[in-house]
Amino acid sequence: MYVVTLEQRRREAGDLAPGLLRRLAELETVVPFQRARARTVQGITADPGAAVAAALAGLRGGAWRVGIGVGPVRFESATDPEGRTGLRADGPGAAHGHRAAEAAAGRVPVCVAAEDAPAAAQAQAVLRLLGGIVAERTDAEWRVVDLLVPGARGQQKLVAAELGISPQAVSKAVARTRWQEEWDARPAAARLLDLCEPAPDGPAHGGAQGSTMNPSESIHS
Repeated sequence: MYVVTLEQRRREAGDLAPGLLRRLAELETVVPFQRARARTVQGITADPGAAVAAALAGLRGGAWRVGIGVGPVRFESATDPEGRTGLRADGPGAAHGHRAAEAAAGRVPVCVAAEDAPAAAQAQAVLRLLGGIVAERTDAEWRVVDLLVPGARGQQKLVAAELGISPQAVSKAVARTRWQEEWDARPAAARLLDLCEPAPDGPAHGGAQGSTMNPSESIHS
């Protein structure tokens, strides 16, 4: 399991969670991304590719710190101080997730924590490289690359027509933003996260029961 926690860095920017949650809504999750606290969003996924996508969504624009904890997760009922009943995520994955969220810092603030510390460091290094790519894009560049579909051919003319710019401008934006390099490297980052997972004979895989959870229930980790 991958426990992904995103904490807003710049309070003066206002509440950025609604926009982030829209970008995360289509990812495959065990526990859908939702607010864990006022300026904190958290979700749990069994798909390393979804964890990579969530991390890069948070690193976009440099507005969020991202922690990814890898490991077994158990779920149990819990009641918060306001009397709301939900589910508490527990186990090594949740503990690593908490540690990663606290440790995320630097120019590209993403941290990966797992029992296998060397594997976590390798995954973190690649995510920081990818995060550096997405963090540098301007709003104008995002308007172009947000319309692109990885693997689709002949789409630059369509994007140009939709935005009212030339195909050459789209081509230059794609090259300048290293969009293709980002998508080529995403599977490598996901593979490294996958290698952080403990062997399948441990207690982790009981956490798969989370797939039956009500998405409206709150999660505390």
